[in-house]
Amino acid sequence: MVNTTIKTTKSQEIFTAAQNLMPGGVSSPVRAFKSVGGQPIVFDRVNGAYIWDVDGNKYIDYVGTWGPAICGHAHPEVISALHAALEKGTSFGAPSVLENVLAEMVIDAVPSIEMVRFVNSGTEACMAVLRLMRAFTNREKIIKFEGCYHGHADMFLVKAGSGVATLGLPDSPGVPKSATRSTLTAPYNDLEAVKALFEENRDQIAGVILEPVVGNAGFIPPDAGFLEGLRELTHEHGALLVFDEVMTGFRIAYGGAQEKFGITPDLTTMGKVIGGGLPVGAYGGRRDIMSMIAPAGPVYQAGTLSGNPLAMTAGIKTLELLQKPGTYEQLERITKKLADGLLKVAQETGHAACGGSISAMFGLFFTSGPVHNYEDAKKADTTKFGRFHRGMLERGIYLAPSQFEAGFTSLAHTDEDIEQTLAAAKDVLSSL
Repeated sequence: MVNTTIKTTKSQEIFTAAQNLMPGGVSSPVRAFKSVGGQPIVFDRVNGAYIWDVDGNKYIDYVGTWGPAICGHAHPEVISALHAALEKGTSFGAPSVLENVLAEMVIDAVPSIEMVRFVNSGTEACMAVLRLMRAFTNREKIIKFEGCYHGHADMFLVKAGSGVATLGLPDSPGVPKSATRSTLTAPYNDLEAVKALFEENRDQIAGVILEPVVGNAGFIPPDAGFLEGLRELTHEHGALLVFDEVMTGFRIAYGGAQEKFGITPDLTTMGKVIGGGLPVGAYGGRRDIMSMIAPAGPVYQAGTLSGNPLAMTAGIKTLELLQKPGTYEQLERITKKLADGLLKVAQETGHAACGGSISAMFGLFFTSGPVHNYEDAKKADTTKFGRFHRGMLERGIYLAPSQFEAGFTSLAHTDEDIEQTLAAAKDVLSSL
């Protein structure tokens, strides 16, 4: 039996103090460990596939700052590029050639993108793309999917991730009903439900937005024919198809989910990986649509820190690293080894579980499954997941602190890391 006692005195002291300074003691809710129990650990530093907390404990990390650390934390080439960029200044608020370089890389990589606009977060990208969808089509309603998360803007907080599942009502106090009245929802992987919404709202729907692989309700891949069906339906009804590739972009393939599945949307939102660990978002798509964005067109969107030189630098270097031969084959291999291994361990220790992986993205549900949508995901045993999460943490494995979040691997993870993780999982699951 592995020693499961870890010292967390400093983490507890810091988090207790933080609760008097920030709502819930955090700057983003999931960090508070509310859904898994116990107090969060407070990070001190990261490097490669590893985290060290303020008490000196070391962990193998499968969160990767929620996706951006695909090359590993604090990659030396990214850090070196940032050092050089720092000498020139931290913010311009004006054009720089770095924007051109990263824009060209994104356009070359992502099938749907002919023009791109940089912003500062995935939320901001999704807010802007929604305004653009409505302006281009001159329609107001949109379709999103239950359990898909597109940031915390008012109009997207309807059945978002693990939010309240009350039909047509906002998932947060302070969101007016008027803000979500034009947001229609359907179960993920349910084409018939989408067809019905289009029939009931003829010539009123601006478009469909979705995570092509869901990562905010746990890891849920698309069923065969689902993405193709959405492409056909949007074409048929004169609506736009938008892939939110904030998670999947440059992660499940260099060209994102649209390259992986061979489906080209009209617009795409991105973030995480393209910032190399710094705050970045972006949206892009067909030239005729993107040309409506100010100052080329009438649809307004702006940002003081958009195109920040440090963020552009980190993004450029990260994408350069991802272009090296064998990158995605390695990510696919190491992640499949982990995901398959977790399912095998669960089976051997008598626990119902399902899950899987695509490239560097994976998930595990404590349910017999299968999981095709958010309703299926909610059948998972979240109490068991909380105990599993804590047990893994005490054995030096840092997993996403929620049953309803995908996990991430990186190029820095080794076979030894995976084997250590699976050994820890067997130890924990044998004791549950």
